[in-house]
Amino acid sequence: MGIKEFKFKGQTNFYRGKVRDVYTLEDGRLVMVASDRISAFDHILPRTIPYKGQVLNQIAAYFLNQTADIVPNWFLASPDPNVTVGIACEPIRVEMVIRGYLSGHAARTYASGERTLCGVTMPEGMKESDRFPEPIITPAVKAEEGHDEDISREDILRNHLVSEEIYLQMEDYTRKLFHRGTEMAAAQGLILVDTKYEFGLFQGKVILMDEIHTPDSSRYFYLDGYEERQIKGEPQKQLSKEFVRQWLIEQGFQGLEGQTMPIMDEAMVNQVSLRYIGLYEQLTGQKFQAGPYDQLQQRIQDAVDRFLLIP
Repeated sequence: MGIKEFKFKGQTNFYRGKVRDVYTLEDGRLVMVASDRISAFDHILPRTIPYKGQVLNQIAAYFLNQTADIVPNWFLASPDPNVTVGIACEPIRVEMVIRGYLSGHAARTYASGERTLCGVTMPEGMKESDRFPEPIITPAVKAEEGHDEDISREDILRNHLVSEEIYLQMEDYTRKLFHRGTEMAAAQGLILVDTKYEFGLFQGKVILMDEIHTPDSSRYFYLDGYEERQIKGEPQKQLSKEFVRQWLIEQGFQGLEGQTMPIMDEAMVNQVSLRYIGLYEQLTGQKFQAGPYDQLQQRIQDAVDRFLLIP
């Protein structure tokens, strides 16, 4: 079910992202609606995934609350399972990507023969899904459209994208958040492989923005059997969006010019939905409570309208 544009009280601006719709209010708050759209290779897939938006929004809210002692964040309230209301701040264009294992983009770079990613040297002799001696930070510059671009710490500072003081603060927060996320994942039988954090400035201070530790922004392996699979050279069992990317690759699509986007059949849509729900339950240790879905648009509108009436 697709979510159409809303009109909220005091709304001054609307922005549609790949999977989230963001409404700016005149009082300096944001209303972020997590849709059931799904993207991969920087393209939005034709079919929506039931409950995906609720899963992402509630996982993000859970981790934002669990990490508020490390770094201040934008979260204020969640008046609906698909909605977060938060602080509007000035986004920092640098996206902080941190990797604990050789996987995804890093693994593809390594397999090509490169041993440097974003100015960080990766050790020789690694194989895919091996753990790095220490997590590496591989920043990206957020693009207005298309793929975000890898960038080194040195180029960030040389090009004055942020001050050194702010960048070092972001690095410190990134490592501490990843450490907390790693501990929380392990407690639930998972490995936090890699993730990304987005920061902004509010009243001169760095605050954490957007979602964290969700399957759209992170990759997880199952802890049970990880060592055995590595020894045998078998692919790791993972809960992330990577399996959607792999499905697309098998269908001949990687977002390249001239390629046709495949359309998921009903069975695949249901499988993806169940994978997202499974990750919510695995990560939080809580049973997923599906919100009413048949009137999703009206449900969200009513919930936000009621919330905005609260003084």
